[in-house]
Amino acid sequence: MSRVNKYVLDSYAILCYLEGEKGAKKVTEILKEGINDKAEIFMSVINWGEIYYIILREQGAETAEIYLKTMERYPIKIIDVDKTDTLVAAQYKAFNKISYADAFAIATTISKKAKLITGDKEFKSVESEINIIWL
Repeated sequence: MSRVNKYVLDSYAILCYLEGEKGAKKVTEILKEGINDKAEIFMSVINWGEIYYIILREQGAETAEIYLKTMERYPIKIIDVDKTDTLVAAQYKAFNKISYADAFAIATTISKKAKLITGDKEFKSVESEINIIWL
């Protein structure tokens, strides 16, 4: 079996895709790779929840539910958080100007040996430590 690409999507990448913003085309390409079994795509459950609360707050419950249902159609594996990932996230949060949710995207990227897909400039502080594909 050929080696497949591994990607982690943060909330920025998914919201960019779902709202048709700059970078949505790249996220579309990655989702197609996943659909065609050429990539594994992951997202921390923390970032998944972050998408929900952002849309719930900004656009209401109906739209938030539609976004979750839309995400279920794609080959994105939602990764539960364990103690190891939580400690890695806490270490990144402690020493970088990033949100706690972003720290979980980093921890998932590390644990899955993947590339992080984002356009969130907060990740600039860790781009020498993890592989980032910028939107």
